[in-house]
Amino acid sequence: MQHAKVILKKDIKRRVLAGHPWIYDNEIEKIEGDFENGDIVHIFTFANQFLGVGYINTNSKITVRILSRKPIEINKEFIKSRINDALKNRYNIVKEDAYRVVFGEADGLPGLIVDKFGDYLSVQFNTLGINKLKNHIIDVLLENFNPKGIFERTEGSAVKKEGLEEKTEWIYGNGPELIPFEINGLKFLADTKGQKTGAFLDQRENAKKLMEFAEGKECLDCFSYTGNFGMHLLKGGAKHVTFVDYSERAIDVAKEIAKLNNFQNCKFIVANAFDFLKEEFENSHLYDIVVLDPPSFAKSASSRDAAFKGYKEINYRSMKILKNNGILATASCTQVVSQKEFEDIIVDAGIDAKVILRMLYRGGQPIDHPQVYNILETMYLKFLILQVSNIKSQ
Repeated sequence: MQHAKVILKKDIKRRVLAGHPWIYDNEIEKIEGDFENGDIVHIFTFANQFLGVGYINTNSKITVRILSRKPIEINKEFIKSRINDALKNRYNIVKEDAYRVVFGEADGLPGLIVDKFGDYLSVQFNTLGINKLKNHIIDVLLENFNPKGIFERTEGSAVKKEGLEEKTEWIYGNGPELIPFEINGLKFLADTKGQKTGAFLDQRENAKKLMEFAEGKECLDCFSYTGNFGMHLLKGGAKHVTFVDYSERAIDVAKEIAKLNNFQNCKFIVANAFDFLKEEFENSHLYDIVVLDPPSFAKSASSRDAAFKGYKEINYRSMKILKNNGILATASCTQVVSQKEFEDIIVDAGIDAKVILRMLYRGGQPIDHPQVYNILETMYLKFLILQVSNIKSQ
């Protein structure tokens, strides 16, 4: 089969040669041959040296995403090989009930997300090129997992820019609206009407670590979504956990999860977390542990300043409602803010709050959300557990 040729400019970016799969529109010299958006193309250097095989979409600033550095056919066998490699790279985690099967670029399949929740799979086809390979992907997933159902959740502004229709439906078999699964001995529910694939699997190791500090503690799980951290705290022996999220739907699901685990020493509040933290301070309501796991405050570099301000405000307010020597567990889930920048923000908040911060634990992404140093965009999750002490008490 004849494929169009994408020829890159002479001053090819080092990032591309070093293994990064994205080629931007301003890095392309010319395109030879006919193609439709989403088609497979062959990529060459300005000197006509073969660089890779990928798919193209001229409607996207990221015009080409490389799938392989070898001159091979992109077919079902290729998809099978990529998914099998991803599973091998998860080591023992594949024995667990729930994990991320494919993490896009980090697993050599740009635009594809696959999460396993018990007997079901939840998938996202986030680019036109990967969507054109959907039938091969579904076939391989059925062969590997034999799931009861596969739910597709492809939505958002980026998907529309790719020229894709939004989809939230069962594309194979069928399943419940709330998909049951287990993590760390806890029962959870992935919400097919919720965010992303239905549940966030990337914080489970960090939540498990936080359990170690929970015994007898009064806790606040802010931006709780369906309650991952708070449920772990309750399992760890917390005296009480307050769950706060702006989504009534998420709080309703969290209540169901608490029932599944027979947790009663908890309460659920639908509120804006910024406002709630401020009110708790004004009411002098103090906690032993505060957890902050906010959504991404920065989707792009243009929103960095607003993100910095948001992170500082919530962390400052949390430090002010902690008892002396209390614990702050705080996270950032955007690649736009680096580890150092995030920690600098926390330090600034601590200075303003007049507290001493002691590092108890620094966490990140689990093995099924691989971090590839050649692809910085795969490195997004920052997580800290800090002991917060009043300066005057020292």
